Amino acid sequence: MRAGFRMILEATGDIVVIGEAADGAQALDAVARLRPDVVFMDVQMPGIDGLEATRRIVADDGNTSAVVVVTTFDRDDYLFQALQAGASGFLLKNAGPEELTAAVRVAAAGDALLAPEVTRRVIERFAVVSDEPAPTASVPPPAPSPADHGLTEREAEVLRLLARALSNAEIARELFIGDATVKTHVSNILIKLGARDRVAAVVFAHRNGLA
Repeated sequence: MRAGFRMILEATGDIVVIGEAADGAQALDAVARLRPDVVFMDVQMPGIDGLEATRRIVADDGNTSAVVVVTTFDRDDYLFQALQAGASGFLLKNAGPEELTAAVRVAAAGDALLAPEVTRRVIERFAVVSDEPAPTASVPPPAPSPADHGLTEREAEVLRLLARALSNAEIARELFIGDATVKTHVSNILIKLGARDRVAAVVFAHRNGLA
């Protein structure tokens, strides 16, 4: 599988595979030594599994590698654990060559890498969680406003559209602004929320009632 991925990626001419690993421990060592832009991470591996390896990579403040989880299993528990661990995307191993190469470029650019149907599952999951009443609270706390997180009204609009899985181009059309302006807003949102990427911003928005 790794050999196949390497052939597909290096056939592009502008993507270089700088390392491989057979398990989570090897992956952590390789990332620490090589500092790749993007890591393709399996889930089920001996020793340290891919989810724990992802958590450790993301938790390393000195590391800027984006992690894309690539697994055979289309399971919601893997999907949500991967995103909560800080993964920048989620792919299945049956993804075509175009999807794999696009994944590298999208993740390296700091964008989210989730198919629309996967994004809907994420939104539905966090919508259900946010609708559950708190078991011990007699009076529900007030919903946070975007301003509580330092967001401007326009940034709050962009975040809500991000949470609907819209691309930058779709957000630009929705708000009648330029693509470059959207990119600037997204960058500001990530900085203000302390979010690693768009996926983390979407999860944050649903968890905190901002979407």
